Amino acid sequence: MLSTILIVILILLLLGALPTWPYSANWGYGPGGILGLVLVVVLLLALLGRI
Repeated sequence: MLSTILIVILILLLLGALPTWPYSANWGYGPGGILGLVLVVVLLLALLGRI
């Protein structure tokens, strides 16, 4: 249950960090890349049963 909530929150944060809106156009892909990496790590841990 906790891992599902964590994954959903990380996906929403990843969508919010993408540079598609005018206020985040000069951020580049840094925030999205970092959140994407965190999402992959959490998914792997969830699949391995560590969370």
